[in-house]
Amino acid sequence: MEAPKKTWDKTNQWGNELEVIKDIINRTELVETTKWGGTIYTLNGKNVLGIGGFKNFFTIWFFKGVFLKDSANILVNANEGNTKSLRQWRFESLDEINEKLVLQYINEAIEVEKAGLAITPEKKEIAIPQLLQQQLDSDTDLATAFAKFSPYKQKEFNEYITEAKQEKTKLARLEKVIPMILGGIGLHDKYRG
Repeated sequence: MEAPKKTWDKTNQWGNELEVIKDIINRTELVETTKWGGTIYTLNGKNVLGIGGFKNFFTIWFFKGVFLKDSANILVNANEGNTKSLRQWRFESLDEINEKLVLQYINEAIEVEKAGLAITPEKKEIAIPQLLQQQLDSDTDLATAFAKFSPYKQKEFNEYITEAKQEKTKLARLEKVIPMILGGIGLHDKYRG
């Protein structure tokens, strides 16, 4: 016996409305799946959109909504400042669902995915603490060994030293990591599988 399918509806008040949205989406080539406890639609395994219900609205969220033309000017950034790509289309009643317009937006989202559009995360400069930089400048073996680490592992060393509040703690941490760097051992390698 198959368990009943659940929809991501935090308040359990949008069941009919979400079913109408699902019926529209099911006319496209998107594949329904469940991720993060919610209903997500994918194309070739890539997330295109999701649906869900909240206290005051139900929504379609477009994972790459930033690339949609938004001709009806209806998409919102639900987490301004943090969310770069995701956009939501919020509905407060069944009457607000314009089937033709919903399909237009969904088909455009499919084309965006097929085109491979994506926002590339910004690379952050790794700020090397002054104490470590002085050691690297004066010891070529240490500098060579440090350069062999991935930027991620370099960042771990940098943060470990920088996060110390007192100068004596920073010096103690520097003394601890120098043999690790020379030995090619990452700061957290012992915890990695």
